Amino acid sequence: MTGIIEITAPIEQEGTKAVVRNWLKRIGDHVKEGDALVELETDKVTQEIAAPCDGILSEIAMEDGDDAMPGAILGRMSIENANGIAAQATEAPSQIQPASPATASAAAYYSPAVRKAAEEYGIDPASLKGSGRDGRVTRADMDHALETAKPHPSGPVSQRAEAAQTPPAVAADGKSRIVPHSTMRLSIARHMAQSLATAPQVTAIFEADFTAIMRHRENNKARLKAKGVNLSYTAYFVAASVAAMKLVAEVNSQWHDDNLEIFEDINIGIGIALGDKGLVAPIIRQAQNLQLEAIAARLQDLTDRARSNALKADDMKGGTFTISNHGVSGSLVASPIIINQPQSAILGIGKLEKRVVVREVDGADTIQIRPMAYVSLTIDHRSLDGHQTNAWLSEFVRVLQDWPQ
Repeated sequence: MTGIIEITAPIEQEGTKAVVRNWLKRIGDHVKEGDALVELETDKVTQEIAAPCDGILSEIAMEDGDDAMPGAILGRMSIENANGIAAQATEAPSQIQPASPATASAAAYYSPAVRKAAEEYGIDPASLKGSGRDGRVTRADMDHALETAKPHPSGPVSQRAEAAQTPPAVAADGKSRIVPHSTMRLSIARHMAQSLATAPQVTAIFEADFTAIMRHRENNKARLKAKGVNLSYTAYFVAASVAAMKLVAEVNSQWHDDNLEIFEDINIGIGIALGDKGLVAPIIRQAQNLQLEAIAARLQDLTDRARSNALKADDMKGGTFTISNHGVSGSLVASPIIINQPQSAILGIGKLEKRVVVREVDGADTIQIRPMAYVSLTIDHRSLDGHQTNAWLSEFVRVLQDWPQ
């Protein structure tokens, strides 16, 4: 069997387009069905496009930085016949020539995107520690190396890197640096602006005592750790959110011009920061059917895959509510924007810290030190009113504070 097979961008992907970020194979490479060929970065995830069959990569149609609409042709493969001879591509020979002998060694290991950056930046990828799979140097590694390059009066590499960083305009103090926006950062900016322009948003803030869940976690984390499950506080927030949804179902909804759609399934997105790259919010599906241990296990899986750049597009789809645990980075209180419009609400969790509070004991006021955190619910005021917001938060806090031991 011989023929040419097209390598295409997924028809269904998170967002309207993707950007080609990193070819993992070079023209002329023999690949097996399922081998990763190229990385695409959407506004939510980076995904690998696999070889659709055994054969030879014969053409790269889209290079690093090119926009790939759903169904776009990324490249082509030649299928080998029974004698191991590949079908010839019909494209111009200049597009499918293998690397020259001078660059064959580097081309055998580095992707076209990395080789292109090496040429533009004057940085040898062999000098970098790769963050990709199996220690592979990625385009992001090259960009980071450019940003952190130190000028040196003698070295062509640093001279070229310095020239590349020269901004077109001078800041007031005469010093600045230019950091190009990533696809994810641009998407976050668009979503934030769209969310605020679309929905009138109001935030209510309560205070929660974490004594009960801290005690429960301390008594159970070792047992779950033995099963390979990390029992985080966020698992409790998911469970308490589910309980509050049972009281105020309208929070788990989506606004439409002619109706409010209230969902039966509670699919909770968990905001996960990815450092300077931005954030993602993968989904814990049907959380209403999960016990605390199962929530913790799913949360751990999503977090691990988010930080290793292994989330899939389906992990990001179908959310009905979002939790942003901004306290992990030190924020006492915040009012998150509804990042996944047209969801109706987003929960914010502030920093956990010990505070002096007044508690009544046997009819007398006492001063106690308790682990406290501010929790906020930002709502789309078209979907919800203040009494629903406060009722939801009251139940959320009650569940946390009355957690059974």
